[in-house]
Amino acid sequence: MQVTMTVNDVEVTREIEGRLLLVHFLRDTLSLTGTHWGCDTSNCGTCVVWLDGEPVKSCTVLAAMADGHEVRTVEGLAKGAELDPIQEGFMQCHGLQCGFCTPGMMMTCRALLDKNPDPTDAEIREAISGQICRCTGYSTIVRSVRWASVHEAAAAQEAGAQA
Repeated sequence: MQVTMTVNDVEVTREIEGRLLLVHFLRDTLSLTGTHWGCDTSNCGTCVVWLDGEPVKSCTVLAAMADGHEVRTVEGLAKGAELDPIQEGFMQCHGLQCGFCTPGMMMTCRALLDKNPDPTDAEIREAISGQICRCTGYSTIVRSVRWASVHEAAAAQEAGAQA
């Protein structure tokens, strides 16, 4: 079957098998290997991408279900050479160790900040509760999101002052 979707603002059309999972479509067909494939049961959250702006676990979505929709992966967070604040926060606050869960965490956390620009630590922990990190103990991830939140607010305030 043929599918057409917009992935990171680029329209793609490919011939696929109907049973192909979105995670495999992104990794194997489009070579977007930032999306990680972990548990295959939707428990770990390493495969989180956005489907029409909402975080989804791509190991539970058929690529055919994304036909006609918009998909964003971790590769689509940065704007050219400029990192997204959530990416910068993970770097500044050591929100990653082995990095395996990081792409899914970043996609979930970016979605959180888009809905709630100033989340509490409890709200951050709730947002990432569907994802597993075996390295960090989550405190550095929470700090990374707080860093991004504070720096986005400061950048927005500075931009408003210059306008």
